[in-house]
Amino acid sequence: MKEILRDARNAFARASVDLIFTRLTDGYRRSLRAEELVYEVAELCPGLCPTRKEVESDSRFFLAEKEGVEIAQSDFLAHVLAHRTAGLYLIHSMLQPLPQSRQLLEKFRADGRLDLETAQVERRGPLGCILFNNHRRLNAEDDATLLPLEIAADLVLLDSEIEMGLLRGNPMNHPKYQGRRVFSSGLNLTHLYQGKLSLMFYPTRDLGFVNKLYRGLAGENFDPDGPEDTLEKPWIAALESFAIGGGCQLLLVMDYVIAEEGSYFNLPARKEGIIPGVGPLRFSRFVGARAAQHGILFDHTFIVPSPESGRMVNEVVPAGKMDEAIRQAVAKVTGAGVISTGANRKAIRLGQESLDQFRQYMALYCREQGNCHFSPGLIANLERNWKADTRQRD
Repeated sequence: MKEILRDARNAFARASVDLIFTRLTDGYRRSLRAEELVYEVAELCPGLCPTRKEVESDSRFFLAEKEGVEIAQSDFLAHVLAHRTAGLYLIHSMLQPLPQSRQLLEKFRADGRLDLETAQVERRGPLGCILFNNHRRLNAEDDATLLPLEIAADLVLLDSEIEMGLLRGNPMNHPKYQGRRVFSSGLNLTHLYQGKLSLMFYPTRDLGFVNKLYRGLAGENFDPDGPEDTLEKPWIAALESFAIGGGCQLLLVMDYVIAEEGSYFNLPARKEGIIPGVGPLRFSRFVGARAAQHGILFDHTFIVPSPESGRMVNEVVPAGKMDEAIRQAVAKVTGAGVISTGANRKAIRLGQESLDQFRQYMALYCREQGNCHFSPGLIANLERNWKADTRQRD
């Protein structure tokens, strides 16, 4: 019965997506983020997407026990993104600064620092630093990190005194990594198994935080046939310890990666049972098609230094030398001025990943990630590879 209802919803959405999206955006004059859109659809077309009450009710259960009402949200987003104009408008809306970011901008400009709990953002001269701060989960990402990380990215991009950005982990207070810096342990698999990770986490993260790192901030004018027109800055990643899953995905949108000797990165998608963000679209550009397949389909880990990791990493430094390497990299970029950096980023990106290509990928991603998220195979993977059934509930 669930599949019959899903087929009916998809048939209606496919035929009506332009009409629905036009109505909700007031003829493409009102910006609407993905996480807002799905609930407004629920009000306009009851049954096409779940209501907030229905999602909240289902969120009380472990993933294996859920009704899976959220899959209608990712299905609808897939139809929006498959429609060229609607999809590009949604991407454009997701690239605009968050209202919370605009509210915090003056405070950040005055103080030069903002603590957002699971993330911190600081201005150090011309450098804007986003510091991962989810200590308990070794800087894993989940619903609690979504908003802080995107606000931090907005602030770095909006502050006119900042010329480039940095992603780095704060020193850990985790018993196993006390005092060490960790870049990212990827997705919070414990929350995923326990049903605390929303399905909307995936498109919100990749259309918001990650895409802002890659493309910058969009203005108010929407021009689907014009060249990209965004406010963007170059980004450095300081890879210390490891960049697993989502952490590795972040490396793929960086302009310069400095890695500590002995660190590693991977995309363990098969073990997790999900699609690793936009990794399948981007990973092969760095490591090559065969190595990307090896990493995504067969769990290969890339150790630093090695010939294959060297295709992703710009610079390798011994332990304890990261601060100096960052300082030199920043001086090299900002010393000559960054006036053309945004233009060159756009020009490079045009030959790598057009907006249309990204839109089409995200349409597929939304549909297939929904299937993966609620698959019994994912539960089995988490229990077998992550021992998720033995972990304490938060």
